[in-house]
Amino acid sequence: MTKKRRNGGRNKNGRGHVKFLRCTNCARCVPKDKAIKKFIIRNIVEAAALRDIGDQSVYKSYILPKIYVKLHYCVSCAIHSKVVRNRSRESRRTRTPPQRGPPGRQQQNQQQAQQNKN
Repeated sequence: MTKKRRNGGRNKNGRGHVKFLRCTNCARCVPKDKAIKKFIIRNIVEAAALRDIGDQSVYKSYILPKIYVKLHYCVSCAIHSKVVRNRSRESRRTRTPPQRGPPGRQQQNQQQAQQNKN
């Protein structure tokens, strides 16, 4: 039978069994090596309220804490929420991960785009 992917869509290699995770979106059981993982670092306070809190605060140099969340998606939820996209047959062969910028760069770009609109 033909194979769609060299690794069968998993990162199990020599292991016989892998623990299951629950999908963040739909709570489906997904093997840990097959789940699509996304790590999010966000401010606790949204950008609009950040300046207001800074003005009202007694401490001038206080840095608000961040939220660190690791999201686990099943394949269908990751495709539906556009975390990953399907690739052509030729591009499926490339196993190098896509280039990533420093963490938080995407959020900064979104904030700058919103400021430019106003």
